[in-house]
Amino acid sequence: MTAAADTPQTTTLSARRVRLARFGLLATAFAVSACGLVYELALITLGAYLVGNTAKQASIVLAIMVFAMGIGALAAKPLRRWPALAFAAVELALALLGGFSVMLLYAAFAWTDLYSLPLVAVAAAIGLLIGAEIPLLMELLQRIREQAAGAAVADLNAADYLGGLIGGLAFPFVLLPFFGQIQGALIVGAVNAVAGVLLVFILFRNGLSKLAKQLLALVSALTALLLVAAFAYTDRFETDARQALYAAPIVYTEDTQYQQIVMTESASPFGEQDLRLYLNGDLQFSSVDEYRYHEALVHPAMAGPRANVLVLGGGDGLAVREILRYGDVETVTLVDLDGAVTDLARGFDDLVALNGDSLDDPKVTVVNEDAFTWLRQQAGTWDAIIVDMPDPDATETAKLYSTEFYALAGDHLGEGGRMVVQGGSPYFAPKTYWTIAATLADAGYDPTPYWVSVPSFGDWGYLMVGADGQAPELGLDTSAGPFRSLTPELIDAAQVFPPDRDEMDMRPSTLMHPVILDLVESEWQHY
Repeated sequence: MTAAADTPQTTTLSARRVRLARFGLLATAFAVSACGLVYELALITLGAYLVGNTAKQASIVLAIMVFAMGIGALAAKPLRRWPALAFAAVELALALLGGFSVMLLYAAFAWTDLYSLPLVAVAAAIGLLIGAEIPLLMELLQRIREQAAGAAVADLNAADYLGGLIGGLAFPFVLLPFFGQIQGALIVGAVNAVAGVLLVFILFRNGLSKLAKQLLALVSALTALLLVAAFAYTDRFETDARQALYAAPIVYTEDTQYQQIVMTESASPFGEQDLRLYLNGDLQFSSVDEYRYHEALVHPAMAGPRANVLVLGGGDGLAVREILRYGDVETVTLVDLDGAVTDLARGFDDLVALNGDSLDDPKVTVVNEDAFTWLRQQAGTWDAIIVDMPDPDATETAKLYSTEFYALAGDHLGEGGRMVVQGGSPYFAPKTYWTIAATLADAGYDPTPYWVSVPSFGDWGYLMVGADGQAPELGLDTSAGPFRSLTPELIDAAQVFPPDRDEMDMRPSTLMHPVILDLVESEWQHY
């Protein structure tokens, strides 16, 4: 095709048609901008789900894409000779690459040891294509009607930014909850293709040669076929990809607005059924030995005032099961962000059998809110607080291991009350564990550390603090027994740490400086 084949249309358009054409082009700019922002958010969210540390994932994706957009804008300069055809080609390429981006990266994560390198490559390629859009749209806008450069830039930027707003809102509130990440990206890819091709065929078809029209129609049809086929195959793909990540058969899976929930079930080496819960790929419990974790978490904290108990996290209901062993407990309030987890604990038969249907006990109140925000709105106190949060490997959970959060939670301890925090593994992640201890100390407490063996996790640590700020003595009220893994002697022994895992001098983690986030990532990446 020659340059003359893609010529200005101004002379053939009336004033009204010029206005309509400009509106159509700006509407296209709006649509493709929304699509571009969705691609960015999809890559960030996928990384947060798969590898954690949302802040780092966002920084990597945005930095690479913005840089690539600059390169793409420069690379588009020679294409201004054929702006309509080039724009259509860019949008079709974006439809395929952006639409398939989540599927490609999930496949890389599930079936290979790669993720970071493909992420960089995909983000860069999408950024290059997005960067080429505005220069080409600017050229097309000027071919509809010549105007001052500043006015044209203002018009295009206004459409572009408004599209970004809509895309940014559509992803978390429409696409993610109703379609999930993979299908949501494919739908946006289809929108991207339709917007680009319609603009060219409706407004600029006269500037295309017959061969260019035929090729564009053929590529558009193939793009549509690929996107539709991928959409239809999504469920099978997700099932296969998820299963590749887990050794045992998956019996339940759900993608919520907060996380990916997976449950597996298989026969353990001891002949028992091993039910396991994973959140974003992190093991939360194994039914074979979860009692070791939950007995150690709950019962030392219950050896004191316990009429009213607050559980932060622990949406599986297993900690609540242990709390309800004490007949003098009057109320239990459980605060867990994700209602899908607490619904699972109430409705999945095997989990209900494991937790003893604890969340439907009349003493129990379930609140599905962010623990930090919810605590700030409360005025009451509790006799015991059990902090059973997922590991702080993401920005969203790191704030729940901060000085500010522990001080806030401690303010809600009644006289003589105790608070216990699960602290991760003092063996596999000692810096993380002792950072939690330092953070509790920074919040005004002298924590009592202890640990037990949980085969599914390894050696696992906890930290107990008292309402008076002094280091509490650990005890065990055997009236709630018999316990499967605890004795008073074992509680005493649990406070002894071997020399190679003794206390470390670490900095506290705060909201403004969440040092624990990088520690978790660096320590656990070796296992």
